Amino acid sequence: MNHFDFPAQFRALYDQAVARYGAGQRGAETFFDATQKAWLAANGITPQHLYDYAEDFHGYDGEPGFEHALGIELVRRDYFLNVQHGRASTATLDVATMPAKTDTARGIVWLPRILPKARAKLRGEMPASMMYGCGGDRQFFKAQNILPAEFLALIWRHGADDAAIIEWVARRAAVK
Repeated sequence: MNHFDFPAQFRALYDQAVARYGAGQRGAETFFDATQKAWLAANGITPQHLYDYAEDFHGYDGEPGFEHALGIELVRRDYFLNVQHGRASTATLDVATMPAKTDTARGIVWLPRILPKARAKLRGEMPASMMYGCGGDRQFFKAQNILPAEFLALIWRHGADDAAIIEWVARRAAVK
């Protein structure tokens, strides 16, 4: 694997997904050939991740956009290669256990919900029905002045320490 070429390879697959979705093609598993799927898997990424970026790109005026997708997937890839040693998790986040979209922590809506979601993204445990960086996540990130990749890295640094993460978000939210 040529690590240095990751951004360019990711860009090519991202652009392919956006184009195929725009042309009316549907289904994450139909977007990439076996070699491309193997490259994605070797980097801790699923076809569903790129499909979600493409779907939202067309449904939300280009959001989250390539730059945010690359940032998110670089953090995920780093965790996959260096913490998971290139081995995919066999677990999947149970959507039924997610906090409600209206739940708050320190008065910040969505924060309780995005904590388990970001942990699942970091570990590669997102169900196909969820997207890290979806419209609700983007609204949270914009309101709190946080980059999606930055939040993912925060989750990695603090692990299960919700109090430290919530404190960091509250401090960031206060500096707008």
